[in-house]
Amino acid sequence: MIHGLRKYLEEELEPLEYVKAIFPAEIKHAKSSSSGFKVRFKYKTKTGAKLIAYAPGAVQEVFVVTSNTEALKEKLSNSSR
Repeated sequence: MIHGLRKYLEEELEPLEYVKAIFPAEIKHAKSSSSGFKVRFKYKTKTGAKLIAYAPGAVQEVFVVTSNTEALKEKLSNSSR
């Protein structure tokens, strides 16, 4: 798991009443010059949403099972991360 992702998922997403499950997935190396950690909404899936977490030198897919993808999307867009 990329640095900072576990803490973010446990503190920011897991407590949300509409989040049923979280599945961190594939980690890939990235050539980005991103200096910080951030999580972005990628797209809706049949059971919820796919998120992308960015950290220096890596990106990781995260799948979230949720009953409210719009609320999750809004939460992520309003987040400073």
